[in-house]
Amino acid sequence: MKKLGFRIWLLIAILVASLLSIFYTSSYGFAFFQKGVLITSVEQNSSAFEYGLRQGQIIISIDGKVIENITDFSNYIQEKFPSKKEIKTTITTKESEIILFSKDAPDITVSHIPKTSLKTGLDLAGGARALVQAKDKELSLDEMNDLVSITTNRFNAYGLSDIKIRPISDLSGKRFMLIEIAGATPKDLESMIESQGKFEAKIGNETVFVGGKENGIADVGRNAQNSGVTGCEPSSGGYFCKFRFSVTLKPEAAKRFANVTANIDINATDPSKLSKSIDFYVDDKLVDSLGISKDLKGQVQTQIEISGSASGETQEDAYNAAEEDMHQLQTILITGSLPYKLEIVKLDTISPLLGRDFMKYIIFAGIAALLTASLVIFIRYRDLKNSLTVIFISFSEIIIILGIAALIDWNLDLASIAGILATIGTGFDDQIVLLDESKNKISLTLRQKLKRAFAIIMGAYFTVLVSLLPLIWAGGGLLKGFAITTIIGISVGIFITRPAFSAILKRMED
Repeated sequence: MKKLGFRIWLLIAILVASLLSIFYTSSYGFAFFQKGVLITSVEQNSSAFEYGLRQGQIIISIDGKVIENITDFSNYIQEKFPSKKEIKTTITTKESEIILFSKDAPDITVSHIPKTSLKTGLDLAGGARALVQAKDKELSLDEMNDLVSITTNRFNAYGLSDIKIRPISDLSGKRFMLIEIAGATPKDLESMIESQGKFEAKIGNETVFVGGKENGIADVGRNAQNSGVTGCEPSSGGYFCKFRFSVTLKPEAAKRFANVTANIDINATDPSKLSKSIDFYVDDKLVDSLGISKDLKGQVQTQIEISGSASGETQEDAYNAAEEDMHQLQTILITGSLPYKLEIVKLDTISPLLGRDFMKYIIFAGIAALLTASLVIFIRYRDLKNSLTVIFISFSEIIIILGIAALIDWNLDLASIAGILATIGTGFDDQIVLLDESKNKISLTLRQKLKRAFAIIMGAYFTVLVSLLPLIWAGGGLLKGFAITTIIGISVGIFITRPAFSAILKRMED
């Protein structure tokens, strides 16, 4: 039996490494053996966060009951929290055991444990994506990086999970910010982007403090003890619900409050309050006014309470609107205002169900393409070995591309999948060139014939490579997935699978 050559062994070794890269992760090991649910997000300042639950942990049991999947988790949580009594919950993760005392279910989001280390982009996972630019201003690289950092902090504070925010540019050099939120609708995305979020608290015409922890806010209450919707009442147009939350001021802001209130008279009609209220503005729009107790006159007050309301056609609509307004106002207070007015250039959304269905169709289409092309090769050359070899080499290229994507943490989106399909087509073309040259009846050795074929393939490779490079930046970077995946695919073909295919051809001819 002939020994396998270096090129074939190299292909086998890279295939094995790619499979390990796809199916093994440092966090979960071989994930298809894991049971439990993965924590994908934890509400900051919640009791769950304070007691130690974190994104990325795997819950394997609650109160001693084994949790194997999301259904187990949801059913147990629903049974455990039917009332508002404070109860004990023991959550066991792979790393530790955490005990919570709470009236409500933990403020966490969970999902299935991924079976592979491959990451899908927004197009397949579902969610919202926005291409954003500064309004009436061209940003420098440093200004764009600052904007990305501030926007990231805002979305993290807002409690949204699975967020990807990055700067990109088009071929002309114009800079954009790309925001992707998996599993979300465009509603939150649009409202958070289009609002600059400049918060000001004024007494009369004097500003007491503004939003942002660097500007006077020490802390914003976000857990059940110091924030929430306090009640709902019917109104002429439906219902309205009130919310409230506490804010802790830094000493300098508290001193400004004392200095301003020291010069305000007592209200003549309501002696329990001062004659001026504290008014809250967001983007220069009045959102609420609160009376100031006479006992606070000239006092350094670090704790204040902010309230507001929202309306809706039904009580549920009003409640949800109040909760959303409260979260947004809390976020603005925590993060401060965005440095620039922003506008959305492009806004997309896709449902997770559509993404999963599309993935199935892509897999079926890929398999059909492999089998059809192999059938054509079999009909042309009447050689089962050659047909099976072509299938093996093409399948190897797909595995290696996915392995590299898993290794570099690349998100597979629709553009990336299109790149893989393009790679399959290019691979078949190259293998047909090699087959044709190997079976050519000209008076050359097989080595010389394959060398001629590689000259053709290398020329085509560099032509495609040069044409793909501009696509990395074209369209504001939205075609980057296609360009990168295709470049990886054709490079894998040229330097790994084509040499292995030619070595296999030589073994079959000998």
